[in-house]
Amino acid sequence: MGRFNYAFQNYDPTRHVRSSLREKDISHKHAREVAVSIKGLSIEKARDYLIAVINKKRAVPFGRYKNQVAHRPDPGVMSGRYPQKTAKEFIKVLDNLESNAEYKGMDLDRLRIVNATVHKGVVVKRFIPRAMGRATPKNNVLTHVELVAKEI
Repeated sequence: MGRFNYAFQNYDPTRHVRSSLREKDISHKHAREVAVSIKGLSIEKARDYLIAVINKKRAVPFGRYKNQVAHRPDPGVMSGRYPQKTAKEFIKVLDNLESNAEYKGMDLDRLRIVNATVHKGVVVKRFIPRAMGRATPKNNVLTHVELVAKEI
């Protein structure tokens, strides 16, 4: 795999810690909404929130991609969903972020997620054979996730 750069600017190795996940088969729309919802949380609060999303106890509010999305009974959430697959992948990134912080000797209780970025990755292009010699495209967009935490 080739080298990549992080989208976060002004990275200070003494105060920041970062982690990324590259080319995963998760919805970039769901990943964007999860990233918005965990930004500003501590690592433990973000992990608890994502576990609650997996167990369908808390909903992820959808702000941008909310057409045809139902309302949820969660307080403060109008349109929302429970993106379980995306939440599981974000928990892996949080675990990696926590390991990186331990390696650097940072205090885990003082870490806050200051940046959560999601990008579209490569498009896996395929097709589905149909009747009468036709074909329908089946494109799969992979997703990049980047998290940066700061010791406050």
